[in-house]
Amino acid sequence: MSRVVAGVAGGTPLVSVPGSLTRPTTDRVKEALFSRLEAFDVIAGARVLDLYAGSGSLGVESASRGAEAVDLVEFDAKASAVCQRNADMINTALGGKNVSVHRSKVEPFLERAEAGVLWDLVFLDPPYPLDEGALAAVLEKLSGHLADAAVVVVERSSRTPEPQWPASMERFAERKYGETKLWFAEPSARE
Repeated sequence: MSRVVAGVAGGTPLVSVPGSLTRPTTDRVKEALFSRLEAFDVIAGARVLDLYAGSGSLGVESASRGAEAVDLVEFDAKASAVCQRNADMINTALGGKNVSVHRSKVEPFLERAEAGVLWDLVFLDPPYPLDEGALAAVLEKLSGHLADAAVVVVERSSRTPEPQWPASMERFAERKYGETKLWFAEPSARE
């Protein structure tokens, strides 16, 4: 069972998506990821986007640790309902509406995002079958919605190649945890 690792709701169990269509980020990987993100000082007060959210555990963890606003984007009906339950739990713990759930495919969500809406921290944990070209297209659409010091985290199988970053983003780190690999990217230096 997945849980909120730390912060206001630390230790609180999360609802999981039934079936095998999603693979939640393990608590071990989540702990390592958030330790790294806190070292980057990117969570507190951040606007966070969790694409292919599954249960929403990464976005909910961000809210528990001080993110100001979190958008969970998930298209699957069962997963979206689980996201809503986890969002309701963290919003109650925080005493506000910090986490919002959007039942949408990722590409249309990014296309509809208002001009000027910028995220400080973005998680992408797409289904393993999503091909590299489709992921590259999502990263390209996302690139126009990143704050100057944004961090983008892509979680994939350790057997998949590195994502094809758009010219407006560059990878600055990667970490492997068993079958999971995380890539960290940021906006390219602007001229």
